[in-house]
Amino acid sequence: MAAISTTNPGLDLSWLNLYDEPASASPGKKGLTLKEINLGRYADAARGAGDMTYRMRGAVPRPGAQRFGANYQSKADVWSENCVMLYEEATQRQWSSARDIPWDTLEQLPDELERAMCQLCTMLTEVEFIAGDVPGQWMPFVSAQDFEAGLFLMSQIMDEARHTDVFRKRALANGGGLLAQGAGLGLRTLIEARDFTEMSVLMHVQAEGFVQSMFRMGELIGQTDADKRIFRMSAQDESRHLAFGVMHLKYVLDTEPERREEIHHYLDKAEGDAAGGGSGDVTFPPVFESLCILLGGGVDKFDEGVQKFLLLRKRQINEYLHRLSVAGLGDRRQRIGPLMAQFVDPE
Repeated sequence: MAAISTTNPGLDLSWLNLYDEPASASPGKKGLTLKEINLGRYADAARGAGDMTYRMRGAVPRPGAQRFGANYQSKADVWSENCVMLYEEATQRQWSSARDIPWDTLEQLPDELERAMCQLCTMLTEVEFIAGDVPGQWMPFVSAQDFEAGLFLMSQIMDEARHTDVFRKRALANGGGLLAQGAGLGLRTLIEARDFTEMSVLMHVQAEGFVQSMFRMGELIGQTDADKRIFRMSAQDESRHLAFGVMHLKYVLDTEPERREEIHHYLDKAEGDAAGGGSGDVTFPPVFESLCILLGGGVDKFDEGVQKFLLLRKRQINEYLHRLSVAGLGDRRQRIGPLMAQFVDPE
């Protein structure tokens, strides 16, 4: 673009001359997504060093711009290769707890089944509230150079708000209510994370992975069509959060392999907390008993429920190890915590 001049000495229109190359993004099959605008100097591959300002990737630096001093400077600190796709999926697959759950299918249940579902929903309202609160704490640290990761985290916060909403509604919609608060040990580990990667590995890969395994058994846990739909829709959202965490961990291990032992140490502590009955974990006694009642179909089928619970626990642990293996941390199998090791399938 040719330089633009002015004869009016009172105007400084130098910003009109900043174009060094044309940028023209065209919609693709799914519209004008983040993928279509990931081009030229605006692409994530063209990321420069962070400058502690909120300058968006591709914008021309302004001399004297104020520094905020909190942003991560390395791409590996927050990046996940699939965050562009996951954000677009999140915006296209939002759902409403008010309209998209068939609340009219709720039916009166035996007291023990209704109370068991309400206890499970009590735990899930706590877990999903924290799952939205935790990434919110890290938003100021995401550099504008890596804005797609920030956009994805914003979509996750919205997902988790909807999950807190829908499980609270379920607890109150069918003659029950919220029951016993959890111990909160595992949730505290997430809040106390001091690094983005530590947070992501513990929340996205481990904690949300355990919850996802349970959501995917919703057809067994759910007692009504409304219950089953809640688990199904929540699992759809949770899959995105897991995918982000696995690919973030993979990016870190690929680009900063020296952090491997550091990440193992995070998992050493988290596995101990998760196995000790934290409120976000299914081994917390009220949640364990509720799941056994729901899986068995009543208090009189508690033993059958225990057997199905053990299958759920086995599934949780092995899916967790599979995700770590996909990310490049397959050696976690050899040092997983002893209370989890008993559920690991032989190689």
